[in-house]
Amino acid sequence: MTRFINLRALIAAMLGFAMPFAASAQLEEIVVTASKRSATLQEIPIAVSVTPADVIEKAEIKDLADLQSVVPSLKVNTLQNSTNTNFSIRGFGNGANNPGIEPSVGVFIDGVYRSRSASQITDLPNLERVEVLRGPQSTLFGKNASAGVISIVTAEPTGEAAGRISFTAGNFNQKIVRLQGEGSLGDNTAFAVSANSNTRDGYFKNLETGSDINNRNRQAVRGQLVWNGDVSKVRLIADYDQIDEECCGVINLFQSPLEVFVNSQTGARVIPNDQQALSAFQNTDPVNRIDNGGLSLQWDRDYDNFTLTSISSYRTTDSFSSIDADFSTGDYIRNDITTEIDTLTQEIRLTSNGGGDVDWMVGGFYFNESIDYINDLPYGNDFRGFVDALAFASGAPQNILAGLEIQFGLPPFRAFFPNSGAITEVADLENDAYSFFGSFDWHMTDRLTATLGLNYTKDEKEAQVRQVNRDLFSSLDFVQIGGGLIFQQLVGAGVPPAVAAGQAAALSTTAANPLLGLQAIQFLPPFQDFPNPVEDGKSDDDELTYNFRLAYDVNDSVNIYGGISTGFKATSWNLSRDAKPTAADLGRLQALGIAQPNLVTGTRFADPEEATSVELGLKARFDKGALNLAIFDQEIKGFQSNIFGGTGFNLANAGKQSTKGVEFDLTYYPSESLQLTLAGTFLDAKYDDFDNASVADFIPGVGLVQGVGGLSGEMVNGVPEVALAASATYDFMMGNLDSYFRADYQYDEEVQTNDNIPAQFSSISFKNLNLSLGMTTENGLSFTLWGRNVTDHDTVTTGFPTVGGTRGIFGYRNQPRTYGVTITKDF
Repeated sequence: MTRFINLRALIAAMLGFAMPFAASAQLEEIVVTASKRSATLQEIPIAVSVTPADVIEKAEIKDLADLQSVVPSLKVNTLQNSTNTNFSIRGFGNGANNPGIEPSVGVFIDGVYRSRSASQITDLPNLERVEVLRGPQSTLFGKNASAGVISIVTAEPTGEAAGRISFTAGNFNQKIVRLQGEGSLGDNTAFAVSANSNTRDGYFKNLETGSDINNRNRQAVRGQLVWNGDVSKVRLIADYDQIDEECCGVINLFQSPLEVFVNSQTGARVIPNDQQALSAFQNTDPVNRIDNGGLSLQWDRDYDNFTLTSISSYRTTDSFSSIDADFSTGDYIRNDITTEIDTLTQEIRLTSNGGGDVDWMVGGFYFNESIDYINDLPYGNDFRGFVDALAFASGAPQNILAGLEIQFGLPPFRAFFPNSGAITEVADLENDAYSFFGSFDWHMTDRLTATLGLNYTKDEKEAQVRQVNRDLFSSLDFVQIGGGLIFQQLVGAGVPPAVAAGQAAALSTTAANPLLGLQAIQFLPPFQDFPNPVEDGKSDDDELTYNFRLAYDVNDSVNIYGGISTGFKATSWNLSRDAKPTAADLGRLQALGIAQPNLVTGTRFADPEEATSVELGLKARFDKGALNLAIFDQEIKGFQSNIFGGTGFNLANAGKQSTKGVEFDLTYYPSESLQLTLAGTFLDAKYDDFDNASVADFIPGVGLVQGVGGLSGEMVNGVPEVALAASATYDFMMGNLDSYFRADYQYDEEVQTNDNIPAQFSSISFKNLNLSLGMTTENGLSFTLWGRNVTDHDTVTTGFPTVGGTRGIFGYRNQPRTYGVTITKDF
């Protein structure tokens, strides 16, 4: 915590530096709705970062991933496809690689909850602001806000006739077209329509197919109607967007000796040991298609003492992805995933109109979601050779699989691992949840306010997973088969059959069994479908969360606050082949005689997360700027971890993960034309208790050996201790052109990306410089020259074990330098 103490001294120095200035105020009031009622950023006693429309435009922020360059507490990471985009705040966040795992960071667009990243990453037009609420927000936002909330607010139509046409051209043949228009349909009704297209060639080359991947191909349309009556307002929003991209390129960070041998036997190729690569060999290109749309209706009705608000929404998200799951030219295995999600939400709340000693808000929220999920893993033409090579490398006789096929009377070289397919999983998840919430602000004096918030959430899920398994080899019981071979050998040596049977049973699970080593290549054993007579596939959670804060106005410019808040995320179900029964349930399945062969223990689901955060904050506004500061101690009990181990994902609860830290946002105007900002996050994140984590040992000359172990007391990987975002914006006149120059810099201290990947192969750091120069004419025509990551800083963003337990390491890297020009005409 030494660096945190030093930071407090630095903040005190900045505060003393800012206070003497008494020039006319340059800082505009920023109105936020983080507490579901309008308040200025400086008034609201919550740790919140706000990115207003002018910053989004000048910084050329095009999606939520770009937002982390100005909000250091927010991290956005995209894995094998766009549907696996993960958001984290203060080091807490998950929700990727399995549709049954809901996020810990809630994303809301115009008050509507977006439950999955596939419905969150669309390019949005006419943004008014983006609010990032840090720390547990379950009291007002309900489920799945245990780490924080991203609230995106788009501009409402005003009824004035207006429009905008914007065109962007950039490197990698980038072309972005945005069209917006709004007007009036009468005295009380306004409308707005928009459409946009975002295309770009890929910056990652598949050398096997010749294709450019990691491209952009996104289109969206959106319409709004707003009706304003004497005491009511209605806002209707309809939107549809689609993504059709090839994402994401995978690089080889470490090629193990076993990989080298296997590839030499099958002829597969990779570009080995290159952390800076922007190319790879893969026998197929990734496919990533998303169709996303929805309707929302917000109705506000004013009464004498309160306002009634109703927000109704229906959304649907359909996605399909296909990847070369071995990430090489070997035709080993492919992964095709189809997901359909239908979501219905309804919120009703009553909000007092103020004027008394107590401001209050009460309401309820209902959530219904249905998920249909199909995961197909077809074997390719080279998979048999891949497995033969692995078996031989493990010490088994050459062509042992063919020998087993002959022994069982099966066609040699054809029965095991045929290219007709491996497994197909079909999963469904039904989720019903509701919550009741209330928030009460008691103005104890003119300067002191106490806030109490309560939320009761009930969450019910029904999950089912069924599998069609065509992998005959992985269903073989090598303990039993090997025991039979040992029995025959003992009897042949003259041992009485009764004695031989006992000895064979004892030796069948030891090195004396010549077939036991083949269990390592039984990648896809039969799955125990559920629900079944032992496991009902249901979860039923409820939780009462709360927050309590005291806020004190030291004077008209300085506010301080402190409090405690709690958060909750319900049970997450593992809708994949990696969902395994607990030891107790496996015993019951075996007792009933219905257990599948080669079944091992694990988890079907992760228990709920419970978050607690204690926070102290200061918000100060001065004639030349503003300073916001938060010091916090946050923990999540039962953090839901989902780590890839080479053959599947291990979903587990960390006993407790905690983060202590300091955050600050400083805005300073040295002059009327120059704005400087500095935001930072200093974190000390660790696992307080995590016993059954996915870990690995790296053995020189061997490679990565996966296992399960303890991480208690260890740092949480992927969370930088220091993250900073600085910017300078200078407004000036160039002739008769209103002009500006902006530079912003994102710095994240280097940190190991994954718990089960060594730091020397997979560490992430950001040192990104973004620049923009803009000019606007008197008739509303503007030109912006921009560049992002202009120094072309490269870094690995995450790593993972090579597929099939070959002891190597794959990974993803960041986007290289991009630049272009944007021309916009307002009318």
